[in-house]
Amino acid sequence: MIRRPPRSTLFPYTTLFRSREEIIPKAAHYDKTGEFPWDIVKKGFEIGLMNQRVPTEYGGGGLSTLDACIVTEELAYGCTGITSAITSAGLGQTPVIHFGNEEQKRKYLTPMTQEPMHAAYCVTEPTCGSDVNGVQTRAVKKGDHYVLSGQKMWITGGGVARWYFVLARTDPDPMAPASKAFTGFIVDADFPGVIKGRKELNMGQRASDVRGVTFEDVLVPKQNVLMSEGAGFRIAMGAFDATRPPVAASATGLAKRALEEATKYATERKTFGVPIGEHQGVAFMLADMAIGVELARLSYVKAAWQNLYGQRNTYTASIAKAFASEVANKCAADAVQIFGGSGFNSEYPVEKLMRDAKILMIYEGTSQIQRVIIARELLKNVGNR
Repeated sequence: MIRRPPRSTLFPYTTLFRSREEIIPKAAHYDKTGEFPWDIVKKGFEIGLMNQRVPTEYGGGGLSTLDACIVTEELAYGCTGITSAITSAGLGQTPVIHFGNEEQKRKYLTPMTQEPMHAAYCVTEPTCGSDVNGVQTRAVKKGDHYVLSGQKMWITGGGVARWYFVLARTDPDPMAPASKAFTGFIVDADFPGVIKGRKELNMGQRASDVRGVTFEDVLVPKQNVLMSEGAGFRIAMGAFDATRPPVAASATGLAKRALEEATKYATERKTFGVPIGEHQGVAFMLADMAIGVELARLSYVKAAWQNLYGQRNTYTASIAKAFASEVANKCAADAVQIFGGSGFNSEYPVEKLMRDAKILMIYEGTSQIQRVIIARELLKNVGNR
């Protein structure tokens, strides 16, 4: 039976918080300084943008993934780095929202709706990212606690998070299957032994706080285990079905910005006596960008729609993430090309779009990993589509 979707609460968010007014004027500053955009984050918190998918019973917005995607696209039009600063807590929250018990949800989700705070998702390590089975962080049970030791890397929100979702190996057998070898933990950032590394100086999305986090014999109470010991891999991977569509939406917002900047420039810049947009070579580039933007949006809408109606969306979420992120990169690169020499200069907006776009093909599963997932789902379901 198909359940009825919740009433959309999208309207107040998009009317009260316009990325063109709040984000674009400050995006270049945060890109240059690498500072965390607390002023914008606090404004976003005040109107509910930081806890969009936290259920209403815990004080959140209770938005569907589809509504959250539409909001994310609008924010990302302004700056994907600032968008990440506002919304990245959602990735850390998702394992708790979907797999936490009542006590865990009230303890860790409710406070996030009372003041601006972050959560972070700690799976990637210096020696493994896509190869989750290679995670070396370990947790050993001792009495009523687990002793957690290891290092995580490239953690979005790592320096500002109040707590982390951490994936760690609890089965010492190196041959144990991933489905049983790992456990998911909620780890408070102020637990003794939690060490936040320096903020990384990245190519793009510089407003986002990305750094390593080290766990040195951190005592984690057994009450902070999500579901049960050995369920960590399922939790970690299950979260992506809900979070990859918003990444695709963020990519779509960036692509849309690139298209609009390039289109505007193509009507203003003249060569051979006419606007460059009247030259077929440029016009076709703009047309291809427009095609990509519209199809990227449709891809994330379908994946989010399936999630909204309780349908398994692993296949469509990976398609949306891979396709939209690649569209964003192509649109940004083409915008730079249309701007010509000006596009290579930081006084114009498109070079930043090109730098910001690249990570969209990497985080939350590379484009290559998305293709592995898509092919696996396709072959597994032969005859069932």
